[in-house]
Amino acid sequence: METAKDSNVHGGSAEFHSATSAESALSWKLVDGVIELALHRGPCNELGSASLEELEKFATALQLMQDEAHSLIIYSELEPGFCAGADLRELYRRSETMDKAEAVKGVRDFLERMHRVLNLIDAAPLTTIAAVHGVTFGGGFELALACDLIIADKMARFCFPELRLGLIPGFGGIPRLKRDLGNGVVRDLLLTGRSINASKAQQIGLASQIVGEGEALRAARATAAQLRKFDHATAVAAKKFIKPIPHEELRREIDIFCELFARPAVQLGLRKFVESTDAQPYLP
Repeated sequence: METAKDSNVHGGSAEFHSATSAESALSWKLVDGVIELALHRGPCNELGSASLEELEKFATALQLMQDEAHSLIIYSELEPGFCAGADLRELYRRSETMDKAEAVKGVRDFLERMHRVLNLIDAAPLTTIAAVHGVTFGGGFELALACDLIIADKMARFCFPELRLGLIPGFGGIPRLKRDLGNGVVRDLLLTGRSINASKAQQIGLASQIVGEGEALRAARATAAQLRKFDHATAVAAKKFIKPIPHEELRREIDIFCELFARPAVQLGLRKFVESTDAQPYLP
């Protein structure tokens, strides 16, 4: 079994993979200058402790690979969508089995680790592309926002459903969305909790391309191939100029999330989610 530091080299193209057990949440490879990170944890790539550990391994591997790459594509292999967000069942178990102070401390540690991974993706000296389809909610939406470009299948839907739980997004969604689109869009998505479709996402400047159903990954690969034609150093310089990381606001977001998490209303919201009999209770 390979680890993040294991590699195979074939014809000048190095391939790196995560642990390949049946329970793995993600895997990656580097081929011809393009890193592809595939998400494949059922039912819809919920981000919990196990997923975070694998993302941290990927973050280590990314630093080893990025000198050989010009692009990163993140996509889902699962039919329901890109990512439904944080693993709320795990979050609920944490709140139920720990005293309040211990639970909040654990949540803060989880958020700080997740922020480190997403900040690394955000600042990577590569052009990063999220190829999304279907459910792109909560933490999954925030993962996409860490990328430079979002290419959306026409069936993609974007949402911050945290409002229904008495929370705010915790993986950096508010500062990144405000950085990219402004406060009007942030207020709409954050305060209403409603979703927007791919057409609306392109209209407001969130998605750079809309493609046919099932075509997001193909379009992302075509975009990455186009990027190979241009000077990499220029792209890196441009990215630093147009995409600053809002570190102070990201830290404040963690503080607010942890303050809210301690409230009884959040425990009630999480309990309702866990006890829901809906097939996809995260949908609006």
